[in-house]
Amino acid sequence: MDALVIRNTGSSYTVATDDNREVNCKIKGRFRLKGIRTTNPVAVGDRVVITEGPDGAAYITDIHPRKNYIIRRASNLSKEAHIIAANLDQAMLIVTLTHPVTSTTFIDRFLSTAEAYRIPAVIVINKTDLLTDPDSQELLEAVTYLYTSIGYKVIHSSAKNHQGIDEIRDALRGKTTLLSGNSGVGKSSIINEIIPTLQLRTAEISATHLTGMHTTTFSEMFPLPEGGYIIDTPGVKGFGTIDYDRYEVAHFFPEIFAEAAHCRYNNCTHTHEPGCAVREALEEQRIAQSRYASYLSILEDIDHEKYRQGY
Repeated sequence: MDALVIRNTGSSYTVATDDNREVNCKIKGRFRLKGIRTTNPVAVGDRVVITEGPDGAAYITDIHPRKNYIIRRASNLSKEAHIIAANLDQAMLIVTLTHPVTSTTFIDRFLSTAEAYRIPAVIVINKTDLLTDPDSQELLEAVTYLYTSIGYKVIHSSAKNHQGIDEIRDALRGKTTLLSGNSGVGKSSIINEIIPTLQLRTAEISATHLTGMHTTTFSEMFPLPEGGYIIDTPGVKGFGTIDYDRYEVAHFFPEIFAEAAHCRYNNCTHTHEPGCAVREALEEQRIAQSRYASYLSILEDIDHEKYRQGY
């Protein structure tokens, strides 16, 4: 029987069957993703085949081919990948510029991963009600301009004041969307605005560290009233990339990739080579310093991984 994976608790999965039942399943057999070691061989959003036994137990026995998927490094010290979700139409990254602050490095790593897996991305800047002073407003305008100028859609929202919710709802309509972000950015509050009947649990920000506390503990897919699905995922502190080729990293930064076409050398890494159009664009402020720093941080990850493996 075919089914859709709608919840992953780590040890088991809940699937929605084609005859509108929810069934708890275990995995039967071993699944591998093209040689990449993964902490979760089955992900929310997967279309799977399940078998139900006479004892009432159900097992996932096969996975249908994925349209796409998005992964991140399981931890900074791991070569294993964690599949965040599969069969996506887009990814929506929820960020905040205060209480807590989402770093541009985190944003850029998420966006580059979405680019690598050919998944369109939307940025939602939440908690704009807290950005009341002139400096905060200037920061909001600068971050918005940075990412819209690259080509990303940016939505301003305040779940507290119901601002931007209709625009988010329009962006989600009819699509399967991954929602991601650091803990504490208000992801659950936004989902509660979009689907009021869910009443997901929310938590206050840690006063000691100004960071979010996890409220979502596992990935889950919810149908939208207007059609489509959202996949809610636990908040993440960092976004580790995996299996990038250092000569391909620039491909996942659209503005760097566009300038790279004018470099003297085809295999330019945009770090030291003469005739590098990317570094020239950086000096002329046509590429943001923060984006270039994020690009370099991914190259450093690759070099560090090669060093660990003795290359």
